[in-house]
Amino acid sequence: MTLAIFDLDGTLLSGDSDYTWGQFLVEKGLVDTQAYAKANDRFFQQYQSGTLDIHEYLAFSLAPLALFNNEELTQLHRTFMAEKIAPMMQEKAKALLEHHKKQGHFLLMITATNQFVTGPIAEAMGMDHIIAPVPEIIEDRYTGNIVGIPSFQEGKVTRLNDWLAETGHSMEGSYFYSDSRNDLPLLE
Repeated sequence: MTLAIFDLDGTLLSGDSDYTWGQFLVEKGLVDTQAYAKANDRFFQQYQSGTLDIHEYLAFSLAPLALFNNEELTQLHRTFMAEKIAPMMQEKAKALLEHHKKQGHFLLMITATNQFVTGPIAEAMGMDHIIAPVPEIIEDRYTGNIVGIPSFQEGKVTRLNDWLAETGHSMEGSYFYSDSRNDLPLLE
């Protein structure tokens, strides 16, 4: 089956879901607003310039998840989807996804944004599978840590190759859509 692989932020969305999640937490007063907003801006600038330390960033971005139980996080994410993500969903992206679906292609999202943020987005877009950094959960609570290799820069290549080996899919005839210099290793 032909793979249609998509980056999320700036590609299928007209913004960055990870950065926007941080802004959402600040707007709702759920984190130290000044310090978190400043750090969120700094990390976003590093991401855009291709200098982001993904492990440092994930430690920052996943820490707030440990503050809430699953029910609270589910409700927060529903509100986030309605208020922030829905307005970023582009008609041209929906049309492109539909085009690939009609061709019988397997829709795969591969993103550097953690799976807590992106899992529901991928589901809403009708993705067949998602590769994203996986937040650690112990005893039904997020720890603020990550499991495995983050799907960022060369990590996207590693994670995709691992997934290909596990599933038997191949890259033959595949498509890949991205907007980011951070995806050059995968594009190559």
